[in-house]
Amino acid sequence: MVELKTAREIESMRVTGSFIAGLLDDLQSRVEAGVNLLDLERRARTLITERGAQSCYWDYAPSFGRGPFRNVICLSVNDAVLHGLPHDYALRDGDLLSMDIAVSIGGWVADSARSVIGGTPRAEDRRLVEATENALAAGIAAAQAGNRLGDVSAAIGAVADEYGYPVNTEFGGHGLGRTMHEDPHVSNRGRAGRGMVLRPGLTLALEPWFARGTDRIVYDPDGWTIRSADGSRTAHSEHTIAVTEDEPLVLTARAE
Repeated sequence: MVELKTAREIESMRVTGSFIAGLLDDLQSRVEAGVNLLDLERRARTLITERGAQSCYWDYAPSFGRGPFRNVICLSVNDAVLHGLPHDYALRDGDLLSMDIAVSIGGWVADSARSVIGGTPRAEDRRLVEATENALAAGIAAAQAGNRLGDVSAAIGAVADEYGYPVNTEFGGHGLGRTMHEDPHVSNRGRAGRGMVLRPGLTLALEPWFARGTDRIVYDPDGWTIRSADGSRTAHSEHTIAVTEDEPLVLTARAE
């Protein structure tokens, strides 16, 4: 069931989203060759604890995972793109890191992800990250009241097509609010003019993610980390947004 939020509830989600944006800014400033994923995990835990927030990932146990998730952030490197389990790994020069986090403050959730390159970037990695960011921007622009959910998915998929990247539809965006995952599912590919009508008060996490060479995925033995099936590099961008009477609100936007 889709739950629409009031203006006051959306403002509460914006508080959470602002915290997440700042947390990702902090972690991004630390991404460089030599930094360990576990150090980034520990920093995220510290910031969450200091804010009095609650991790949405800790003890998360969906059907596709292996046991409860016992971390507060997903850290996915190079060909890993989703649900990366933080582990003892020191980033190397040029590694492509995707960071994904969801927390709750005062009972309201926000969710965001960004991909960053540590050290010397490769041109093809910059292009891949750019594609996910542009796809996210296109999806947000399409999230207008009166449009349909398929318009958002089609806008995201169209950017992938422009860049020549395949699109996996097993995992995508979703509704959120009181919990991390609510209806509806938001595919990263769809048909314009199809699906539910977008109404003011709808809050969504849009999250285009692409692999350079394939739309197929494989899982690590840890049961969580998802990688491109062909080993090609991946990127992931995500914002929490709210549909309004006017333009969509980006609740996890970075501070000016």
